[in-house]
Amino acid sequence: MKPEIRIASWLLASVFIVMGGYRLWHALQGVPTANATLAFSAGELLLGIAMVAGWRLRTMALLGALLMVVDAVLSHRFWTLQGNAQATQLLHFMKNVGLVGGLLLLSSLVVGKRR
Repeated sequence: MKPEIRIASWLLASVFIVMGGYRLWHALQGVPTANATLAFSAGELLLGIAMVAGWRLRTMALLGALLMVVDAVLSHRFWTLQGNAQATQLLHFMKNVGLVGGLLLLSSLVVGKRR
């Protein structure tokens, strides 16, 4: 795999590792966290680790893209808001859209022996 593709996969995976790990860490520190959030966060963390390791990278990138679409629609409902709140949520929604684009591009660039 080309070095730039490897670096891109690490950077994209970092979103899943940091955010999944962040929520799990807070839950371990006693912050009340729903079971669904714990399960999602654990899956997110494992997805990021799998991407960094290069394990089934095409599949993991596509799964990551799907998770980002779901997160965008469920968590960043800018169309229900007004003013600054709408602008903030639109920014987060579009960040997710950009990550989806990067993950789809990564999934199309992965070549070579499958792991």
